[in-house]
Amino acid sequence: MTNAEQDVQDVPRREWAWGRLDTPVGPLLLAATDEGLAEVLFHADERASRRATARLEGIFGSAPLPDTPHLAAAMAELTAYFAGELRAFTVPLDWSLSSGFHVRVLHELAVGVPYGSVVGYQDLADRVGEPGAARAVGAAMGSNPLPVVVPCHRVVASDGGIGGFSGGLETKRLLLALEGVLPAPLF
Repeated sequence: MTNAEQDVQDVPRREWAWGRLDTPVGPLLLAATDEGLAEVLFHADERASRRATARLEGIFGSAPLPDTPHLAAAMAELTAYFAGELRAFTVPLDWSLSSGFHVRVLHELAVGVPYGSVVGYQDLADRVGEPGAARAVGAAMGSNPLPVVVPCHRVVASDGGIGGFSGGLETKRLLLALEGVLPAPLF
């Protein structure tokens, strides 16, 4: 069992709810607890949503509720973001699906890399006091349970390339174009 799997097993029972939001990058599954937004999942078709909600039932130790205040807030904020009307998320975040170094990196990303800007993997490693951990930053980005809201799409390669993205490179390009970092796709 990995440390991340052990940490997820240690999540205390929580009330939670989920919903799906249609966006320009495809359907997103959002899950929120009484603590805050806990997960954003790309490509949330019916099958992916069933798998994700079953996994979350096991992690949180309960069936989902119909709604929570944080779920409604996250849906409203993401709708405004994709409409170009929101540049900073204020919905509380539940960090229980991440831990250790990953939380440190993701928290720095959330508070230190604003809308319309990018950061390199190495720079992010330096910011959290781990100058030799650029690859570990990449792993933290790949396991980010809160993409878009915790903007891993804003992390790019030091050589000027776009880098990787768990939601797919086209999704990353669209998010960066929405924020004015890249030109909008022609088609």
